[in-house]
Amino acid sequence: MQQKPLSSVPRSLWLALVLALLLQLGWQLAQRTAPPQARPLPPPPSAAMARLASLGEPLAMSKAMLLYLQSFEDQDGVSLPWRALDYDHLALWLDTAQTLDPRSRYALVAASEIYAAVADPVRARRMLAFVSASFALDPARRWPAMAQAALVAKHQLHDMPLALSLARQLRRQATGPDVPAWVRQMEAFILEDMDQFDSAQIVLGGLIASGQITDPHELAFMARKLDEIAAKKKHAIPGNTHLQ
Repeated sequence: MQQKPLSSVPRSLWLALVLALLLQLGWQLAQRTAPPQARPLPPPPSAAMARLASLGEPLAMSKAMLLYLQSFEDQDGVSLPWRALDYDHLALWLDTAQTLDPRSRYALVAASEIYAAVADPVRARRMLAFVSASFALDPARRWPAMAQAALVAKHQLHDMPLALSLARQLRRQATGPDVPAWVRQMEAFILEDMDQFDSAQIVLGGLIASGQITDPHELAFMARKLDEIAAKKKHAIPGNTHLQ
């Protein structure tokens, strides 16, 4: 069969082919030059669904979920800052991972030391709320994250009432023998920083009287601290101290 010369192809068809080629090249160029779009953090599966999907390996699934969170910050061509994450979804991911592996402290460490360090008070408070709720379920094991949360509230957020609330929760719930004395003393120290000397004296005196602290060096330290607080109280402006 005799082939027709290219000159016989209608001009309109040539134009259509050239236009299609230009459109294809333009689309590819746009794909290369268009700024990549970050994906929002989706809500996690429920703990029941995650446990079912783990095929009997909930600890491995917990680690996989936490690794997913860690890698989510670095998407294709996008480095997603923490403050861009949906912290409600983030808290749910951390909670689900912790539910699958309740003995692991990684979720709480990530919440109190990594995600709470975001330069966004609302998001930081969301992480501290997650830590507080988790701590209440296992104070003997989870007190380190709670102590860190109190420090974040005090030094990063400069929210002394919140720091005091977290420290008070620590004193009341972290009563196990393996909890260091300084953890239970945090409330008194924060009260002292807030010039609430009467309350600080009551907390320290109560700890001494309770018998929870038996180390003689700790007891001597607390006695000296009571004397220091009494001296500060003596020189404080009248009416500047109050009991909460």
